[in-house]
Amino acid sequence: MEGSKEQRCESLLEARNISKRFPGVQALADIDFDIRKGELNALLGENGAGKSTLMNILAGVFPPDSGTLALEGRPVRFHGTRDALESGIAIIFQELNLISQLSVAENIHLGHEPLDFLGTIDYRRMHRETAAMLDRLECDVPTTVPVSSLRVGQQQIVEIARALTLKSRIIIMDEPTSALSDQEVRILFRLIRRLKATGTGIAYITHKLEELFEIADRVTVLRDGQLIGTRPLAEMDRGTMIRMMVGRDLTDLYRKTTSPRPSLALKVESLFLRAADSSGNLLIEDIDLEVRHGEILGIFGLMGSGRTELLESIYGLHPGRMRGRIELEGRALRIRSPRDAIASGIVLAPEDRKELGLILKMDVAPNTSLSSLSRFSRLGWIRRRSELAKVRDYVDRLGIRTPSLHQRIRNLSGGNQQKVVLAKWLSTHPKVLLLDEPTRGIDINAKREIYELVNELAEKGLAVLLVSSELPEILALSDRILVICEGRKTAEFSGKEATEESIMEAALPHHQRQQEPASHLP
Repeated sequence: MEGSKEQRCESLLEARNISKRFPGVQALADIDFDIRKGELNALLGENGAGKSTLMNILAGVFPPDSGTLALEGRPVRFHGTRDALESGIAIIFQELNLISQLSVAENIHLGHEPLDFLGTIDYRRMHRETAAMLDRLECDVPTTVPVSSLRVGQQQIVEIARALTLKSRIIIMDEPTSALSDQEVRILFRLIRRLKATGTGIAYITHKLEELFEIADRVTVLRDGQLIGTRPLAEMDRGTMIRMMVGRDLTDLYRKTTSPRPSLALKVESLFLRAADSSGNLLIEDIDLEVRHGEILGIFGLMGSGRTELLESIYGLHPGRMRGRIELEGRALRIRSPRDAIASGIVLAPEDRKELGLILKMDVAPNTSLSSLSRFSRLGWIRRRSELAKVRDYVDRLGIRTPSLHQRIRNLSGGNQQKVVLAKWLSTHPKVLLLDEPTRGIDINAKREIYELVNELAEKGLAVLLVSSELPEILALSDRILVICEGRKTAEFSGKEATEESIMEAALPHHQRQQEPASHLP
């Protein structure tokens, strides 16, 4: 039985005019959101819309820059997750937050272990209560085994059980079904209905829109950090949700001006990638793609779709778990490591440029020349004059703004750091450039400069695979667009025919989707 109308109208947690800014991006701007007793408010939006940022503020992970929170009408300010937990707010993160070496019971009761009369942990009671909780969740796993031995879906159930043991009045669920089987999803939905019937308020982030028609009461949509609106589920359908998520003014976008050449650069056939754990799950399943010289192939997918893993597999980062055929200019390659990929002419500018693309303690010059040092060395000695001359050439060509080649890379802006990453790889004279979120965290002017640079590289014949979470960016730069959902290719569009709505429709999980990808190429 669902909560009564009176229950559903009673607000548990209200957020008003919430704003949050991170370096280079306004994550949230004057957002209103509330969680009511006995209700599930689903929070929707594209990648980067601000959903997780808002939930993290509600759960005390970090404070808002401005705005207010009220718990049952009383103003509150959380100084950390413990404050939120003590106020009855629990969050189930999309990225599992378990300690792999500890047992199931220890993870579920971490920080609130039951104690005996001597003040020591009462393990017998802990395991008994854990077994009872797992029984409620219809999860048949031993309470004593380390969570590292569980499947990802079972670990997700453990996360949910931990939130429930806190007897929270408010539960925030961030993509809780992303790793669950159909049977586990059914169990979770039954639990959600029971929680709502007892007055628990739930905030729920998902990209699986069909789920909402079973469990949601209201839907709130964010776009680019802005509140688009909150509506009762009864007034929504799938098409309305998608239009609210992606609708925007597209009149001032950069547009690619070059055309691909007829010669084929990269061909990938039947690419599969297994998960690193023992589950045997496929992160990438039977993907084919082709990219021509001078072509930009945009790759779009939601978080967890496998888009980054696809680039990493082509680049040789998962040789033991990947199978498939990769050809470069008609020649079959055996890529067992990034070294093999680079030697063949395939390079990757990674999503996290600071951790994986640059050495922040080093200067601009060595960061730029690092991948091509052999061109400047003789008998083990680096010819500094030649190295610096080549670095200066790339700094000038790419418009990298730096006071000196000896400036620490960490002191450059995000856009200039990204240009250094590109310069590093261009110095190897690649044939295929893999770009993973090339404009993340940089301002609008720097974005346009990156767009122009990528377009210029394509004009010179470089084949580009571009992964981006931003639909306007994908539409602006791509000759063709490949859409991935849950590790599978679900659609392919020409750049001229693609729309934000059609791309998002293909990117969202759909239980009734046909197994073969739709083709929208002329």
